Order: sequence, then structure tokens, then C-alpha cells
Amino acid sequence: MTTRKIQQKIFYPTSLVLAVIMSDACLAAEVLTKKRSPTKKTEAVLKNSDIVELKTVTVAGKAAQEPGDPYDKSYSSTNSTAATKTDTPLIETPVSVQVVPRVVMDDQKSVTVKDALENISGVRPQPTLGNDVGFLIRGFRQPKFFRNGLVANGTNANFPSFFDTANIERLEVLKGPASILFGRIEPGGLINLTTKKPRDIAYYSLEQQFGSYDFYRTQWDATGPVTKNGKVLYRFNGSNLNSNSFRDFIFKDRVMADASLTWRATDATDFTVEVEGIDQDYQADYGIPVVGTRPAAIPVSRSFGDPNDPVDHASKVNLNTELTHRFNESWIFHNRFLMQRTNSAETFINPAPAFGKALNEITGEMQRNIFFQSQDTESYATNLDLTGKFQFGLTRHEILVGYDYLRSFTKYHTQGFYDTANSALNINIYNPGPSYGIDPALFTSTLLNTEPLDTGSNFSVFKDQWHGVYFQDHIVLWDKWHVLGGGRYDWTETGTAYRESFAVADNALSHSSPSIIRKNEGFSPRVGLLYQPLNWLSVYGNWTTSFGASNGISSTGATFAPQIGEQFEAGFKTEWFDKRLFATIAYYHLTKENLLAPDLSTPDLNDSVAIGKQRSQGLELDVSGQLTEEVSMIGNYAYTDAQIITDTRKLNGHLNGYEGNRLPNVPKHSGSLWLKYDIKRYVPLRGVSFGVGAYAVGQREGDNENSFQLPGYVRLDAFTAYHWKVGGMKWTAQLNVRNLLDKTYYESTDPNLNLSPRLSVYPGSPLFVMGSIRLEY
Repeated sequence: MTTRKIQQKIFYPTSLVLAVIMSDACLAAEVLTKKRSPTKKTEAVLKNSDIVELKTVTVAGKAAQEPGDPYDKSYSSTNSTAATKTDTPLIETPVSVQVVPRVVMDDQKSVTVKDALENISGVRPQPTLGNDVGFLIRGFRQPKFFRNGLVANGTNANFPSFFDTANIERLEVLKGPASILFGRIEPGGLINLTTKKPRDIAYYSLEQQFGSYDFYRTQWDATGPVTKNGKVLYRFNGSNLNSNSFRDFIFKDRVMADASLTWRATDATDFTVEVEGIDQDYQADYGIPVVGTRPAAIPVSRSFGDPNDPVDHASKVNLNTELTHRFNESWIFHNRFLMQRTNSAETFINPAPAFGKALNEITGEMQRNIFFQSQDTESYATNLDLTGKFQFGLTRHEILVGYDYLRSFTKYHTQGFYDTANSALNINIYNPGPSYGIDPALFTSTLLNTEPLDTGSNFSVFKDQWHGVYFQDHIVLWDKWHVLGGGRYDWTETGTAYRESFAVADNALSHSSPSIIRKNEGFSPRVGLLYQPLNWLSVYGNWTTSFGASNGISSTGATFAPQIGEQFEAGFKTEWFDKRLFATIAYYHLTKENLLAPDLSTPDLNDSVAIGKQRSQGLELDVSGQLTEEVSMIGNYAYTDAQIITDTRKLNGHLNGYEGNRLPNVPKHSGSLWLKYDIKRYVPLRGVSFGVGAYAVGQREGDNENSFQLPGYVRLDAFTAYHWKVGGMKWTAQLNVRNLLDKTYYESTDPNLNLSPRLSVYPGSPLFVMGSIRLEY
């Protein structure tokens, strides 16, 4: 929000005010608006009139936007639908919700979701093979993403997922268990991607980006009305990326296109359909190994793949619809639907054994072999929501009742070897050159012989289905007390089969006796209380639980009890400078029970083992918005104490497991601060913007054993931009620098999905420079 105070005194004659009431109204109005010169009659009126002095007027409003520009240019976000599925002010929501608006992504040139999420406290990346697969939220891994409120990457979400920020309008992160409204997810939190929607004002933009490591990216956006009456709106946007990497042999070529139409059938009903397609060629990357208790002292550019490694490929299609019908001002019906098809195929030279001691840390000799994996996922998600507002006695209510359904089916296939090494493929991490250039024929011949994931099987089928009903009531009492109560009941079915073909695996899921389909059901409540003593201050607390089916089986085929999450949270929220700056401080205590981990004592990659209970507690601060009309900021800090509380695994013949160890990749201290200055008052430099950001992460443990650590780091980023107009078009030239001081740092390790964490440390990018030029009209 910006506030401007009109200081000048305005004088109007009282007789002219009377004239407005009488027959001279039109004439007087024309004089005031200077549409015509005063006549002799009006001159006389003005001369003989008394003078009335009006009081100073204060006008508050949103930061100015360029004509036709569909984006608010403010860093502040005052409302969100992530926590309640209603457009509730954040200061009235007794839950921690953080938002990254589009303008922040544009200023920082966030190409990946990972880049944008660095602006939110307690969120850390934890990918596998270099893909956008998972994040840690409040210490717990969350592999799922939500797209406009529905699961966006299926239920078996450890397979490659990939997104392009060109179609994202904002990111929302709901902290803590969120299953009450969104279904079965991990208790740390929820990441929701809100995509761009058609607008009723014509807007067009084209941007070209270019940067280090042969980085080239083009993105476009066009929206506006299709019909003159505005009943039909459209939007078409997308991007084309071609980029190498600071890592040897690693690259990414991606095309994304999204088209959407909105039909305003009536004043009360509108319907939107959106289709998005992504096609990507890339090279999987498993990072660098660990020597001793730190990542190996080798250049972060060094890769242990091969220049002759076949190109990996992935594609995705999203089809989603949204129907909204307003019965009246108080009651609204929403229906959302999302169909997604994804597939990927990856061939890589991986350390072997992938989950064992493939590296001789004394000599630097690493054993390898060739491995292939492919997956094909088809998922359907939908929900029905009815929201209503009414008053009962002294209380105001906004209620929500709903139903959702999800069905996901995944086929997973492997070839080659992940456990057995080929001595001809050994490589020395200190002198890898002589081992590069593998004969392409070796890839083909190796993949003809397959090391099974389980005895006689390398075809896997995963089926998931859940449906649930939920309710919520947001009660307001005396305009200061807000009570948020509700609950959800889930029915889930989960099945996994490993067989010699997809047909046999699918048949096993449908007809095995006893059934290998695991069925669970359960109730999850949520209660929140918020007190708002002042318009700019609220104090809140909440208690919530989450329910999840355990997607795994033991080496003996046994099933596991459902995973349960529970959180207690308290904090306060503030709005400053006429709601331009918003801040949240939260303390939380979060536990997760009956969780699973890969069972590394068996050769089957998909065997799991129950490891007991984990706990995360800490303090978080998030601030975003505008300090002044020219200065914007977004920043955060998190103290996260995440530990393994109980562990029932046998470790070296004992039952103590990893109890007391810190959870991997979770720093105790982390935070960031990004400041932007738009020059508006100094006319010679008007149109210039510049900013600087600092990102700090403390030391992290690399694995559950706490056998090695990733050192802490501070990274500096900066940007400058110049905006100017030519005719009716707006141009922006911008320069962004990431890792300004060219520091060496490490982001995360693999979470034991494709490799042991000791073999897969992902380094951060060295100095990266990006230039861009954008045209808008």
C-alpha cells in the first residue's frame, strides 16, 4: 500500500455549491473541471461567493501499476487462500502462511521454484539427481507440490518433478500440518503454486534472458479479452530455456507453454480451463562425494558422469479446470479438477553400490556402473467446496464444507546395475580425465542385463487413492477474537507391487490374497485462536494434526501403521505503514511418528523400515512489504531444532538407532534479507532500481548417522534495472548477479532415494551473471 497526503488547501465558493444543487449544476461542473471557460454569468457568481475551506484529504491505495500491467508491484501480501481456502486476511488467520509474489520473482530472476522459496523461513531444498523433487519445511521433507490447491505431482512424488516459474503468479507456503483441507501430506507444511490466470485488461510482454554457462531463456505472456463484452478471456504464456551448467556435462533444455480461457457465463458463474505442457531434455546429476566429514576437496564443477551419457528426458501435461458459482453475496460453490501425466527416462553412470561404500576415501577411487530408470505417472485430483457467511447472535461465521478425491497410478522400470560395480568404469575423483569417454556401445550392452530391485523383478506399480470430507468454521466475535475450528476424515488405499512385468504387477495389486493394498482411515482436527487487540497487531495459537498412509512395505511384505503428525504453534502478526509491511513471528513444536526410511540392509531399493519418531521445534520470523514508497524488502530468519527422538532400527547390533541425532540438511540457523530501492523522487535517475540480498545458512548434518557435515555459508546477490518508455511500450533492462563474492558452498544431499548421501552432495552455483531485457505493452 502507498499513502499520499494532499497538502494544498482547496477553496470553493458556497454560491457555486448552491448552483450545483440548482439549475446551474452542469455549468458549474464544467467550470470546475476546466472543460470550458467561465461565462459572464459564472464570473459574477464566483466574484460574489463566500469561500469554504475543505479539510486535508488523505488517500491510501495500492502501489501504482502501469496501465495494462496485471501485476501488483508491491512486495506485500495481505491475503492468502492457502490456510483456509477462503480469501482471508493474513492478520486474521491463526496459522503461519508466507507468500512470495510475482514481483519478487521478477526482481530476483527466479528461474526455479528453489530460488523463489529461499525467501521463506524454514524451507530448504533436498533434491535427488538434481531435479526439483523435494524440500524440507520445518525440518521434514515435503516431496509434493500443490497447483492451485490440488496435488501437482502425484502421491509417489519421489520421481522427477519439474516446474518453470514463467507460469507462476505467486508461491504460498502453509507451515505445519495442512492435511485438514488438502489431504495426505507431510506435516512440515505445504507448497502451493498459483498459476497465471486470464485478465480482462490486454497485456503483452516478451523477455530475453542470457547469462553465464551459456544460459539463454525466453519467456512471454499475453492476456486480455477475447470478446468485446469481456465474457471470454484468454492467457497464453511460456518459456524456452537452453542452458549448460557450472557442472561438467550437465545441461537443461526445456520448453513450457500454457494456455487458459475463462468464460464468464453469467455475473454469478465463471469457468476456467488451463492446459500446460513441459518438455525437458537434461542430464541427471548426483553431485560430489564425501571424504571424511566434509564434501571432497575437489572443484565443484567436477562431475563423475560422462560426456557420452545418453540424454535424459522428461515431459509433463497438466489439464486443470475451475468452476465458481456465487449463489449470492454470502454463498459460493467451487469445483477444481487437475489431470496430470508425467514421464521420465534417465540413464546415468552411478556409484556402485549406490547405497554402500562405492568410494575408497584414501585413494579417491570410486566404483561405478550404468543404471537406467523410467517412470510414467497418471493422476487425477478434484474437490468440491461450499463456503458461506452468516451471523449468529454476536458472532460472524464463514464456514467451509468440502470433499476431495485423488487417484494416482505410477509405473516404474529399471535396467542396469545400481549395486554391482563394473571395474572398467572405476574413476578417480582427483583425476577423472582418463576415465571420461565411455564407449556408447557399453551403455546398450549393460542395460540388456538387469540387476533386479527384488528377486526376479524390476517392474514396479504404485497405486494410490484417497478421498476425504472436511469442514471448517471461522468465527469472529466482537471484531477482535477469531476462532478457526475444523476437521477432516480420510480414507486411503495404497499399494505397491514389484514383479517381472507391469501386467503381472498390476494383476498382483488387484487380485493378491491376502491383498497387498493397504487401507487406512482416520480423523484429523485443527483448532486455532487469534486475538487482534489493535488493527495492526494480532496474537495467535493453533493445534493441528495430520494423517498419512505409509507408502512402503518391509522386506517381509509387512505393512506399517499410518504416519501421524502433531503441531502446537503460537506467535503474533503485525502490519505496519498502512498495511504496506507484514511480519509474522511463530514458535512451533512439531512431531512425526511412524515414519519410514529406506531399509539399506536389503537389496531392494523399495523396502522400508519404520524408524520411530522425529521432532522439530523452533522460532521463525518472516517480513515482507514496503518500508517506504521507494524501499521494498522481503526477509526471514529460522531457528530449527530438528532431531530423531526414537529409532527402532538395529545399528551395529544395538537398538538405540540414531536417537538424539539431528535431522539431515536442517540448519539450526538460517535466514535471508533482500532489499530493493526504486528511485522515484530524484528525477534524473527516475526509472532506476537496484537491490541486494544476503542468504545465510548454518552448518548441517549430511545424513541420519550424522557422519559428516555441510559447512555453513553466506551468499550475496545483487541486481540493478532501468525502466523507460518509448511510445506506449515499457522497456526494462536488468542485470542480476548471484553469488556476488563467488563463494564455494553446498546446498544439500540426496535423501537416500537414488544414492547414499555420502555419495551425493549438491554444490551451489559459483558466480552467476544474468542480463535481461523485457518489453511490455
